[in-house]
Amino acid sequence: MPIACQLPLRRAIAALLAPFMLAALAHAQTGSPVVIKAGRLVDVEAGRVLRDQHILIEGERISATGPAQSIPIPSGAKVIDLSGSTVLPGLIDAHTHLTSNPYIHGYMALSSSDMRSALYGVRAARLTLDAGFTTVRDVGASGFGDVALRDAINDGDLPGPRMLVSGYALGIRGGHCDNNLLAPEYKDVSQGVADGPWAARSKVREMIKYGADLIKICATGGVLSKGDAAGAQQYTLEEMQAIVQEAHKLGRRVAAHAHGASGINDAIRAGVDSVEHASLIDAEGIRLAREKGTWLVMDVYNDDYILSAGEKAGFLPESLAKEKEIGQLQRDNFRKAFAGGARMAFGSDAGVYPHGDNGKQFFYMVKYGMTPMGAVQAATINAADLLGWKDKVGSIKTGKFADIIAVNGDPMADVGALTRVRFVMKGGKVMKAE
Repeated sequence: MPIACQLPLRRAIAALLAPFMLAALAHAQTGSPVVIKAGRLVDVEAGRVLRDQHILIEGERISATGPAQSIPIPSGAKVIDLSGSTVLPGLIDAHTHLTSNPYIHGYMALSSSDMRSALYGVRAARLTLDAGFTTVRDVGASGFGDVALRDAINDGDLPGPRMLVSGYALGIRGGHCDNNLLAPEYKDVSQGVADGPWAARSKVREMIKYGADLIKICATGGVLSKGDAAGAQQYTLEEMQAIVQEAHKLGRRVAAHAHGASGINDAIRAGVDSVEHASLIDAEGIRLAREKGTWLVMDVYNDDYILSAGEKAGFLPESLAKEKEIGQLQRDNFRKAFAGGARMAFGSDAGVYPHGDNGKQFFYMVKYGMTPMGAVQAATINAADLLGWKDKVGSIKTGKFADIIAVNGDPMADVGALTRVRFVMKGGKVMKAE
């Protein structure tokens, strides 16, 4: 090939690889301590905003934090001046699907292979990190693409949030976690299908064998599945008890997709660690969740996207009809559950809507009962507790990972500021700076 032709090709390849080379460089960097000057720092553990703070970072962890006058800047330290910003812990989204493309749903999604979905996850991971979410829990992916994505991020091959992943979501044949779009002659059954307690136990073992950090189950029908009612219970109490026992025995937590009240209540009785969606939760479910300490992870933003862009994105007509039935009910029940004292963590169902828009949910959490501080706590210390990582992430505290973000303005006055993240640090490395 002539040199004149080679140069544009080389430039194009260099431009394509630049983000990944930057991530690899950031991963490999070591050296001087870093001091962040924080004009306003959100102390999520105390529920207050502190002024004029310093954060000392050595390697990937926070070594000290406190008033500027109490933490001198070490000789040779790199200084990051965020004195005009509000500084917060990296945010946590406890319900994502990074390998899901939000622009193709329903029958359109059949065109996307498992490998293509995993590669789409590379872009989604970057968008999620840039939005200030430095940790996510990914709850359902095909082909173990979520496992591959997690491992690639951990190895420094590409930029993205810390991930806990579930592999395939487990469910009954023909249920929400099965694929019901193909004709009978294809004999297609999703890999997460398991009917009966012992088959379900075996499926838990299979997910863990192939890298799952947690187990996701479908206790009820869903909005985006074909041929089922969102509120109808699918797994029985006996099946869910078997799954939870097996998962907990093997050191894994369990997240239960559940819209309907009976499925929610039986999932909590079975001992799941979190209920996802909880759209039609009733007074009994709120009481059970409060008494057993079960986390509720309610995705109260994506109704906007489903109803405004769903038809173009390929959502089935029956899915749009189901969303119209339960979307507002879920928001109303979010208010009831919060007022009723249930433990709540931030989870958005990213992948149903465009990745990177995670922060749009904060508006609805505040609209339906939380204070801005409470919403931020749901996405930091609460979510960290749910994930079992409260000793690693979720607050700006000595010994934890230096996962830190910054926004202009005051999110305690305007929670919308959390959709405009200007600075992202993950593990002591700057991933975004505007």
